[in-house]
Amino acid sequence: MKETKKCDESRQLNIKSGHLQKDRVEPERYAEAPSISMTSKNGQNARSEYPYGLLEKIISNENLNEAFKRVKKNKGSHGIDKMGVDELLPYLKRHGDELKLSIRNGSYKPNPVRRVEIPKDNGKTRPLGIPTVVDRVIQQAISQVLSPIFENKFSENSYGFRPNRNAHQAILKCKEYMDEGYRWAVDIDLEKYFDTVNHDKLIGLIYKEIKDIRVIGLIRKYLNAGVMEKGLTTVTTEGVPQGGLCKA
Repeated sequence: MKETKKCDESRQLNIKSGHLQKDRVEPERYAEAPSISMTSKNGQNARSEYPYGLLEKIISNENLNEAFKRVKKNKGSHGIDKMGVDELLPYLKRHGDELKLSIRNGSYKPNPVRRVEIPKDNGKTRPLGIPTVVDRVIQQAISQVLSPIFENKFSENSYGFRPNRNAHQAILKCKEYMDEGYRWAVDIDLEKYFDTVNHDKLIGLIYKEIKDIRVIGLIRKYLNAGVMEKGLTTVTTEGVPQGGLCKA
């Protein structure tokens, strides 16, 4: 079931809504490297009340700085707030602490992705969802922490959306099979696969490995963030947008 509502594309919105505002400074990085530490009143390190404390790893300064570098390197188009990658660092310098606090206390709300259509070889178009640059940093930060956890769960014959794996390696593997005497290959494309991913099943699979419920909740927010097209936001209950990192 889908619900459509009018959305205000305001240029400057508050941090709790997940929208951004613009600045004009350009330092090298937006935070000093030491990770966020949880300290008690007597100065001793305090353990997270959640198993494994994955959220603290995700929003650590070191991890967020690395995520920022990757997003800046990849460049890409703007999201619904029209903030470009070149404006990202000044924003994070000014609002990074607020951003991390809102993620930690659960008040952070990701923006809807911006819908764009790109042409396919068959003459049709493929819908992409472009997150805001700040949401891309957070998604990248999540991916950097979670990817190593899930990597050893994947098939050795899987080459899509994985670090250090690509289509050329898949072709070389096919050649190896041909050299072994195999002569047939099956080419299968699941229609609208990303558009029909069941959120509950996906979250259930993630929860088997990730027990920090705050991280689970943050991922769920990204899945439910919605899609904006021509000023209208469509809230969907299934699928992951192609263009963000949630599918990787």
